[in-house]
Amino acid sequence: MPRHINLSQQVSEGSAGSRLDQAAVEVFPDFSRGRLQQWIKLGELTINGQRAKPSTRVLGGEHLCIDAEMVSEGEVEPQDIPLDILFSDDHLLVLNKPAGLVVHPAAGNWEGTLQNALLNFDPELDTLPRSGIVHRLDKDTSGVMVVARSLKAHASLVNQLQTRSMSRVYEAIVKGEIPPAGTISASIDRNPRDRKKMAVRESGRAATSHYKLIQRLPGTSHVEVSLESGRTHQIRVHMTHLGYPIVGDPVYGRGPIKQKGLPASAIEAINGFPRQALHARTLKLIHPESEETCEFHAPVADDMSALIATLKRSMRDG
Repeated sequence: MPRHINLSQQVSEGSAGSRLDQAAVEVFPDFSRGRLQQWIKLGELTINGQRAKPSTRVLGGEHLCIDAEMVSEGEVEPQDIPLDILFSDDHLLVLNKPAGLVVHPAAGNWEGTLQNALLNFDPELDTLPRSGIVHRLDKDTSGVMVVARSLKAHASLVNQLQTRSMSRVYEAIVKGEIPPAGTISASIDRNPRDRKKMAVRESGRAATSHYKLIQRLPGTSHVEVSLESGRTHQIRVHMTHLGYPIVGDPVYGRGPIKQKGLPASAIEAINGFPRQALHARTLKLIHPESEETCEFHAPVADDMSALIATLKRSMRDG
């Protein structure tokens, strides 16, 4: 990615009356509106050679010019942490995140995160917001993630997430015998009694999850879940709300299973699973450069595969 950007474009007559930052998005679609606003405020994006405010109205026909240096976005330090790369080119990095890896630094986890690893893998990512991270998985959720490697990709991926044109499919093992298929449409917001948790609340943001049974297992169900939205802890909260919490979920799991008639090996495997049994299996998106539809898959994590195998074996052994 070039460190210095020098571009110029003419505002279309159809943009007459628009704000400068809105017109800039139209003529420089490779950059996010937030980035363009920042350049306008710094005087690095000018209109007819003059500084202006993002709210300035355009008449149409003006010349917009960007003359800007890409600068580091933060103070996150690179760390040599292995990454499981599924795909890489100039615009995208697709990886399989292991369970236990925090996505970006926050209170209690200031280092040893995916963001630290990404900056070690590609130092140029320091010029992108959050080093190109546009979505996240919970610390103990494994699976496929995409990271932007260019400003064009960052703007495209953010837009795809906002317009829901990026799709994600998960696999989970939940407690109980879930119906063969269904949809959960329930708004999610912060739990008023515990701000670290989320909960189904009418005051929250709309959230929809679709699930489909893959197979029944002793005391549990192996399911596929696809999302229409991407709220914090969405699948975990929705499954618990439906009455089928995810195995191993320390926050929403509702304690150990005590179902009568289950083989002892199944009970031990279910109650001993050390994390939420949730894996992001498939990610589908539009490539920001070629505009082709791309689909990426991360194989189910070894610990979840082992849990499934143990439950199947306990079913056979009785």
